Amino acid sequence: MANFRPQRNVEYLIVGLGNPGPTYEGTRHNVGYQVVEELARRHGFPRAKRGFDGRCAEGAIGGRPVLLLQPTTFMNDSGRSVAAAARALKLPPDRVLVVHDHIDLAFGRLRLIEGGGSGGHNGLKSITGLLGPGYARLRVGVDRPTSYDPDVVADFVLSRFGESKAEVAALVGASADAVELWLHDGLEEAANRVNGLER
Repeated sequence: MANFRPQRNVEYLIVGLGNPGPTYEGTRHNVGYQVVEELARRHGFPRAKRGFDGRCAEGAIGGRPVLLLQPTTFMNDSGRSVAAAARALKLPPDRVLVVHDHIDLAFGRLRLIEGGGSGGHNGLKSITGLLGPGYARLRVGVDRPTSYDPDVVADFVLSRFGESKAEVAALVGASADAVELWLHDGLEEAANRVNGLER
């Protein structure tokens, strides 16, 4: 049962996917966590509290009331957290944006879409199973593994970035920019800008 109660009518839910605990900090699979933390820092959100099987913080981005959520269920069960939050906040899927790593995009590339398949991402599979497919996704390119063997993919996404700290910070910053565009301009216009950018 969630012990978090929003103080206002939240209009948007921004979810950053990852795995909890120090073992996973800084890994490719946790880039969604990093983007949510960057948004919280930029916009002065309060310290995250426990709720909806995750860590959540309420605030505003560009005047829009937002809940930032990091599920702590572990990646494969992320849908339990996201669906609980969306249900409690009475938000339809199109008011939900999920930020996640994507191995079919080169490092630094972003794709903002609504709906679509999971691309083999277990966090998305879980969310779609419980929320439905109509939520927005920000795919954050973390580069490709050397093979698509499941063991190789798992080792790759659970490893830390090979790029410099400055390059990772730039990727996280650009991803946070994309979330802000989605909130301000809506999916179509934001996608036109974000998806065409070369990095």
